[in-house]
Amino acid sequence: MDFTSDNLIPGKSFRTLNIIDEFNREALGIEIDISLPAERVIRTLENIIQTRGCPQAIRVDNGPEFTAPVLEKWTKEQQIELQFIQPGKPIQNPYIERFNGTFRFEVLNAHLFDNLEDAQDISFRWMMDYNHERPHRSLKGIPSALMLKQWEKNSLLTDCIN
Repeated sequence: MDFTSDNLIPGKSFRTLNIIDEFNREALGIEIDISLPAERVIRTLENIIQTRGCPQAIRVDNGPEFTAPVLEKWTKEQQIELQFIQPGKPIQNPYIERFNGTFRFEVLNAHLFDNLEDAQDISFRWMMDYNHERPHRSLKGIPSALMLKQWEKNSLLTDCIN
């Protein structure tokens, strides 16, 4: 997970918390607000965990939201390993960096937002397309959500055979 930022037409800045699944490159969430402190990061992760289950690890940079004691405590309680990249080495978190670049180019740079609701609506619709329609080269040309379904189906078949 990582942050991006942009400005609304009136000039107020906002941030996005982008969370992806490295396994299938699926965007699990794009949270948008003026401020996204560690407590909001936790709430967003809890919402994702309700539908996707708990991850074993989350790769992050060393931003204050990710190094906050409240997030450290929460991840330990959830038995989630926080994997910090080295400061100034975004290449150590390549999947989210690639996602952020695509999101910036196709959403943040392509649209002007009057308010947060506009940014949220456009980002959500883009995320649905990104997950369900867009072929991903790294996934042999299939959308990330379909790749996950295929993997789950194959895992169930393998479990039944063994």
